[in-house]
Amino acid sequence: MAKLTESMTNVLEGDSMEQDVESPVTIHQPKLPKQARDDLPKHISRDRAKRKIQRYVRKDGKCNVHHGNVRETYRYLTDIFTTLVDLKWRFNLLIFVMVYTVTWLFFGMIWWLIAYIRGDMEHIEDPTWTPCVTNLNGFVSAFLFSIETETTIGYGYRVITDKCPEGIILLLVQSVLGSIVNAFMVGCMFVKISQPKKRAETLVFSTHAVISMRDGKLCLMFRVGDLRNSHIVEASIRAKLIKSKQTTEGEFIPLNQTDINVGYYTGDDRLFLVSPLIISHEINQQSPFWEISKAQLPKEELEIVVILEGMVEATGMTCQARSSYVTSEILWGYRFTPVLTLEDGFYEVDYNSFHETYETSTPSLSAKELAELSNRAELPLSWSVSSKLNHHAELETEEEKNHEDQTERNGDVTNLENESKV
Repeated sequence: MAKLTESMTNVLEGDSMEQDVESPVTIHQPKLPKQARDDLPKHISRDRAKRKIQRYVRKDGKCNVHHGNVRETYRYLTDIFTTLVDLKWRFNLLIFVMVYTVTWLFFGMIWWLIAYIRGDMEHIEDPTWTPCVTNLNGFVSAFLFSIETETTIGYGYRVITDKCPEGIILLLVQSVLGSIVNAFMVGCMFVKISQPKKRAETLVFSTHAVISMRDGKLCLMFRVGDLRNSHIVEASIRAKLIKSKQTTEGEFIPLNQTDINVGYYTGDDRLFLVSPLIISHEINQQSPFWEISKAQLPKEELEIVVILEGMVEATGMTCQARSSYVTSEILWGYRFTPVLTLEDGFYEVDYNSFHETYETSTPSLSAKELAELSNRAELPLSWSVSSKLNHHAELETEEEKNHEDQTERNGDVTNLENESKV
């Protein structure tokens, strides 16, 4: 029993050591909706499932790129407005409060210095003395007067007198600079609040992209939808293939971007996004998927970035939503489940089935191989291989019959000639 326990311990330790050597980092799979998890094909290998995928664009649309070693940081200050708008909310609010506080303190200090230099602090109880600002008896009261001046509150307790020209000049300067600060900071807050980034949260993309036959042609498809009743005006869709390549000269281009045609020349890329739409890319000779087959697809290291943009109907501001599909999220031989149904007087969209797919009969060959096979057999791509074989068999049978008929006719002609000779 002890030997058995020891052997089991050794086996477990050996397995754990092998596992540590092969995959030292445990990769947690992302949480997907139930229908998305059910749609994963069963034949995906374990190596492919465990392989870590480095995305260029995450599923939520954020770019997975960090800028490092930026030495010319002064360029951010040349466009300070955009820099402030791009900051996170906590930093933006902190700067908002700090700018106003520093401004009030700065001008409060100047008001206190004027009163101190003129000697107003020494004649506080003297009724015959005309101060620069009445009822200003210290730095705190000067700070409060600065706030009242810049925000134009005007409580009426502290008032500037006409015997202080330097105070009048400072009042003009603070009023002008205060208006500039208000315009700048309120403008930053307004732009940040009205940014259409949150509008993109209601623009959804399907969890997977699919490859199947459509109208006799092999197509790559994905689905987009808008959850709001207010529509996206002038909506358009684009797609990019992110894949590293090496040129014929030996130059290595990391993350090379290639356009994927989703209807640019036919106008199909301009969408009327009232209900979910399936965006289709025909895999032809100009497509980067021309030579990729079902068996080769899992071996490819590529990423498809899709970009949906348009104007928000309520505000008129441009909105952009992004998502991406890596190799493991492209299902070969699947189609999307319909989500639009006709009810009593209206159409209803079932978003519970938005990500659902179902398996369909699709050739495992690449589009190039299908085209070569079609040209060789002179048959449409939608025909199956079995139908092509049956067609070839029928052609061979007809040729044999024609050959036999020709042989019989030749034999009859020969017999006639022999009889005529006799």
